[in-house]
Amino acid sequence: MAKNWAISVGINTYNNLQPLKYAQQDAEAMAAWFKQEAGFDKVFVFTDESAPIDEVNPPIPTTPTFGHLRRFLRAQFENTQRSLLKPEDNLWFFFAGHGKRYADQDYLMLADSDPGDVEHTALSVDYVTQRLRRSGADNVVLLLDACRDEDSRSRGELGIGKHKYQGVITFYSCHPHQQSWEIKELG
Repeated sequence: MAKNWAISVGINTYNNLQPLKYAQQDAEAMAAWFKQEAGFDKVFVFTDESAPIDEVNPPIPTTPTFGHLRRFLRAQFENTQRSLLKPEDNLWFFFAGHGKRYADQDYLMLADSDPGDVEHTALSVDYVTQRLRRSGADNVVLLLDACRDEDSRSRGELGIGKHKYQGVITFYSCHPHQQSWEIKELG
């Protein structure tokens, strides 16, 4: 029987960016849907209030910082000798937060990301996608609720979502050159 895993990330509070109101709530709602409605086997949640992941030693804190999320992705998916999932399995990744396009790369801005040092403090969508593809699952889905507006250094390139990734289905919250808006009525 196929395994179903999900990673749900929601960031309201940023050290160097404007706070968001509903990203954490959205990640928690998606995590609940993955667990309760879709019956996923494992759901990893990264918010300000989520519990640490204790499957690894030492446990990984789940505050959505650059170091924590990168460590999790490395621990779970960097060892290509022992894939945790099989080709028939499914792996979903949900992100609600700020996104940025910098130097022709798409980035997910984490709680401690520095907009003045994006390459060293934010996770590139390419890095995330590569790790998810190494999971062993042939069915990888990305749900990105982040802006797709331009960075002045991108020479008119799109924000999040310019690149297409082999073997990955990606859904975006907005069209290219647009911002993703928070709407109180939708939560």
